[in-house]
Amino acid sequence: MNFSDKTILITGGTGSFGSNFIRHFLKLHTPKRIRIYSRDEHEQDALLNNSPYSGILDGFIGDVRDSVRLHRAMEGVDIVLHAAALKKVQSCEYNPFETIKTNILGSMNVVDAALDMEVEKVLAISTDKAVHPLNLYGATKMCMEKLMVNANSYRGKKKTKICCIRYGNVAGSRGSVIPIWKELLRKGEVIPISNVLATRFWIDMEEAIDFVIDCLGLMDYNYGGEIFIPKLPSFKLKDLFDAIRSSNTQFTIIGNRIGDKLHETLVSSSEMEHTMDAADKYIIYPYEPKWEYHNPKGVKCSGRNAYTSDSNNWFLTVSEIKEKFQKII
Repeated sequence: MNFSDKTILITGGTGSFGSNFIRHFLKLHTPKRIRIYSRDEHEQDALLNNSPYSGILDGFIGDVRDSVRLHRAMEGVDIVLHAAALKKVQSCEYNPFETIKTNILGSMNVVDAALDMEVEKVLAISTDKAVHPLNLYGATKMCMEKLMVNANSYRGKKKTKICCIRYGNVAGSRGSVIPIWKELLRKGEVIPISNVLATRFWIDMEEAIDFVIDCLGLMDYNYGGEIFIPKLPSFKLKDLFDAIRSSNTQFTIIGNRIGDKLHETLVSSSEMEHTMDAADKYIIYPYEPKWEYHNPKGVKCSGRNAYTSDSNNWFLTVSEIKEKFQKII
């Protein structure tokens, strides 16, 4: 896809995804402008003043809860990447009103502004926790997906297409297990593991960003309302520990925290009934869309089991985890 004439707005643009997207994306593409939309003026200042690409970056201080500000920020925007969210599972549990205001009502504001400003594409970042959610964070992300998918029925004759991307925790991102374990290793402390049987999908930040870019290209040809899921390798948490430990590092079993799952699910068995296998990804198509939609091409997944980290046929070995770990530290 050619981004040379595109203005891109990133909500939550100073977070882990947003800041890394800007750095990686601008090594590959030269868009017209990138607008960083976030509440953190200090992080915005750091991005704007320390980037070799600062000439095409604009900082917009704002909150997704502020519909008026979002409308102003989206004037002249072609693509919106919606990454703003309250994400820490335990914090979301104990601050439910604030979580709903940001993750659900904020997403509604993003949709309204994008439709009113006739943005071409909106791509929202979701999570495995939206599938059969056990915690409030996952429940709000499930609601966000429903909002984004079905908002395509509101566009009428407008050009806006709205889709989602769904993947698990990004290896090495803020709040993920790897930076926490790295700090404990540095201090020589015991590593906490929820369950030695636990499995997760592996995706690093660069892979996640490349997938986002790929899906933005796919949106030229789809009808809106799709959820894109990358096919990823799985790993065992115990194997991750073995890959990064030193000879005398110990671990302790702490059990699951609030809302933790033993394994990750990226596509449920019921979703498989309207999912296509598209080589390196799964594409969940909208169920009974109320907007113009034609039969998708691809291999139907009807009857398949859920796509989960424990049933995956692609597992990383300890040595492969070591290699990937070295890439992100």
